Amino acid sequence: MCEVEENNLIHDCLKNNRLAQYRLYEKHSHAMFSICRRYAKCQCDAEDIMQEGFIKVFRYLSDYRHTGSFEGWMRRIMVTTAFNFYKRKKFISNESELNHLADAEVSEQQVIARLLHDELMNIVGDLPNGYRNVFRLNSVEGYTHKEIGQMLNISENTSKSQLTRARMSLQKRFCKLNGIETNMLQIA
Repeated sequence: MCEVEENNLIHDCLKNNRLAQYRLYEKHSHAMFSICRRYAKCQCDAEDIMQEGFIKVFRYLSDYRHTGSFEGWMRRIMVTTAFNFYKRKKFISNESELNHLADAEVSEQQVIARLLHDELMNIVGDLPNGYRNVFRLNSVEGYTHKEIGQMLNISENTSKSQLTRARMSLQKRFCKLNGIETNMLQIA
């Protein structure tokens, strides 16, 4: 669908045209569900997050300014909805103590190159909430630390720190899974 057709579809949705709303949902639901699934703890939660996210998309559609991609605008709504979903359920907790991790480091490229995407996401899913959320938003979704700070209501430096610790934790887990001694690694 070209940009003009999408803009026409958005315009029709703003007029509460149910068929246009259905077409918009059908066009973007698969991609948005993939995003919701990345942040959800289970399939059922992902479905709830997506439903709530699409309600927000239609509620705030008039706020879309046609700058940047429409799908990117929707993606941000889905991610924010996922975080708010778990905040309401009190699954996201403030972590005041951080574990001290080994100084050894494997480059992020080596980790990602040697693990399949699903395996990596399973390992990422085992990280503490703060590490996991920042890692996904930065390394998977491509948000900046400033944007992450605004989304999670944390400082930019906290976002950077959480990402560094997430990477170190992933590297440590990678080494353990592959039988690599962390003291044998060269700092990248």
